[in-house]
Amino acid sequence: MAQKHRKRDFQTFWHQIRFKYKLSFINEGTLEEVWSFRLSQLSAFVVLFAFALLLIAFTAFIIITTPIRNYLPGYLDVEVRKEIMMNALRADSLERIIEVQSLYLDNVTSILTGTMPLDSIRDIDSLALINANYEISRSKEEEEFVKTFEEEEKYNLTSLNPNQPPSNAVFFYKPLNGVVSSHYDAERRHYGVDLVAAPKESVLATLEGTVVFTGYDPEYGNIIQIQHKNGFISIYKHNELLLKKMGDQVAAGEAIALVGNTGKLSTGTHLHFELWFKGNPVNPEEYIAF
Repeated sequence: MAQKHRKRDFQTFWHQIRFKYKLSFINEGTLEEVWSFRLSQLSAFVVLFAFALLLIAFTAFIIITTPIRNYLPGYLDVEVRKEIMMNALRADSLERIIEVQSLYLDNVTSILTGTMPLDSIRDIDSLALINANYEISRSKEEEEFVKTFEEEEKYNLTSLNPNQPPSNAVFFYKPLNGVVSSHYDAERRHYGVDLVAAPKESVLATLEGTVVFTGYDPEYGNIIQIQHKNGFISIYKHNELLLKKMGDQVAAGEAIALVGNTGKLSTGTHLHFELWFKGNPVNPEEYIAF
């Protein structure tokens, strides 16, 4: 019984909203019907809803495509912060360029006036801070040890070997601040040392030289090789990103790559560093204190 009442109420409601009303416009003088139209509650609701949607869409279009959006609360703040950030970045870049130009002019002035040798080392604009000082003073104990060693090796004919790597007068930069996980072992063809470090740490050039190779190897990943003036070649493997290209001149301690985990032979983030002298591998730990 209750179900019949609900059905009857629904039919009554549906009939009411679909019932059409006639709206007429009558001439007051002649009482003639000028214009009329029929409208139901349902059709009126649909027309109003469609008009509201069109009004909202039109308003949104006007706000998005015109400067009116700048008057919305919060919108201008975001734009201003973005512009301030971009201006700060531009100012920092310009300041860095001015510093580099100033350093370049100082170097040229010093060379022209004769106050600085041509092969002297100055600060260089790089990803790494370079403050190389090759004139490392020796202590009294070091002087005595060197003097004793030179006396003992005075008549050693092996020291006359032109292919013998130089043991002094060469200052090697540590290529990476990390922990040695695998040492040099020529018997198992491991011609270098593995240094474990945090991801994307800067890999530094151990000596001044020229980049002679950059590329990707399926086993060793991204590789960069540097030829040095004293006969050494340094090789850096498994890098994440190479910062230099073939032919670039690099200074000792300059960032040349980012440490990574590339290549099939890599089992984690590390640098495989090799040092070669005149075609022969040498133990890097004999020249660099890791």
